Amino acid sequence: MDVAAARRLGPAGRLGSTPHGGYTEGMKTAVSIPDDLFEQAERLARRVGSTRSGLYSRAVREYLARHAPDEVTAAMDCVCDAVGEAPDGFTVAAARETLERSDW
Repeated sequence: MDVAAARRLGPAGRLGSTPHGGYTEGMKTAVSIPDDLFEQAERLARRVGSTRSGLYSRAVREYLARHAPDEVTAAMDCVCDAVGEAPDGFTVAAARETLERSDW
């Protein structure tokens, strides 16, 4: 094996430069998705200048964030703490009026 080939192999004789044998750090996995979804994802990745892995990572991260109610609540609590708890009269009146108009 020549020097250039040895450099390409990386740790433990695997391709790539990371311990997982790939070009980027992180877990490699295989998933099956419908062809039309794959094509849409490919087009979006090209349009936003992302790799397929980058696009899928961001999509899963966003999905997880949307489905983590405790984290959302904690973030909202932090915002409320930063803003303060004393609402002004206008906000109280507007909220009351909005609730009175809503069907429960």
